[in-house]
Amino acid sequence: MPGQAPGVRIDGLTVVYKTPAGELPAVRDVSLTLEPGSITGIVGESGSGKSTLALSLLNAVQPPGRIAAGSVHVDGLGDVAGLRGEELRRARGKHVGYVFQAAQNSLNPLKTVGKQVLDLGRSHGVDDLRGLIRDARELLGRMGLDGARVLDSHQHELSGGMRQRVGIMLALVLNAHLVVLDEPTTALDMITQANILRIIREVHAERGLTTLVITHDIGVVAEVADRLAVMYGGRLVEQGPTRQVLGDPRHPYTKGLIRAIPRLTGDISEARALPGRPPTLATVPERGCVFRERCELRMDVCDTDDPAAVEHGDRIVACHAVKVREHA
Repeated sequence: MPGQAPGVRIDGLTVVYKTPAGELPAVRDVSLTLEPGSITGIVGESGSGKSTLALSLLNAVQPPGRIAAGSVHVDGLGDVAGLRGEELRRARGKHVGYVFQAAQNSLNPLKTVGKQVLDLGRSHGVDDLRGLIRDARELLGRMGLDGARVLDSHQHELSGGMRQRVGIMLALVLNAHLVVLDEPTTALDMITQANILRIIREVHAERGLTTLVITHDIGVVAEVADRLAVMYGGRLVEQGPTRQVLGDPRHPYTKGLIRAIPRLTGDISEARALPGRPPTLATVPERGCVFRERCELRMDVCDTDDPAAVEHGDRIVACHAVKVREHA
């Protein structure tokens, strides 16, 4: 089964949204590789473009948004950005499983979980529907739930943590090997969060998945991800092995995110919030560095030139100041 885990290559991806001010980029010129069998985390503040990037893996960006440039190549599927109609519909669920942010909103309140599993199976032409229900029950059981009871329940009868696990089950039950989890622990208490993260790791290993976790919480990424990509203003500003990025952050935004995390021990005043606010679609600068308004290392070149994403060993960093320091 591990051999089935697909690799993903996102190359030069740009996603724009139509606004009264014209088409504005929510994701701009993003390139990212998900290695087969790996867990990759994308972290950034709200509005950084993380969820838009994740939806691009399903070619599910909704109008007034559209993929304007670039490709999303998934092993065994080809360029997802070019898929249409029935071909695209079959790819979703069968090849790419997606656990949406606020999983309760993706469940049908009028149908039991079991009926929704059957609907999913029928829509993808599954012949053995009994087998599908059996698989769903087993998956739920593996996640610490009474599978039979949950399949017979409506969403209002389940807690937030249970609904999140149902979302993970629905993403996996058709045997997808690329799974995208969008904010999988938001609005859950700490113990339930820890359980969900343990389940993600276990299911990832057991099923031989390639997994992408989208989150604003660096703690979630530190817990599960092999590689980390940091996103700001629609750009990837730093990426590399998780331990390296968290242990020795290079980009000033990554450093700011880590400094803002409150510690359980020591001086609580050491946690420092990033100054200013993240940009919106309307305030992302057309040229220059997207982070410059909040950056303590700002230079003249940051106002005019977009920093290129430069490889530094296992790391990729898009920052003029990092290049200057390394050449100094």
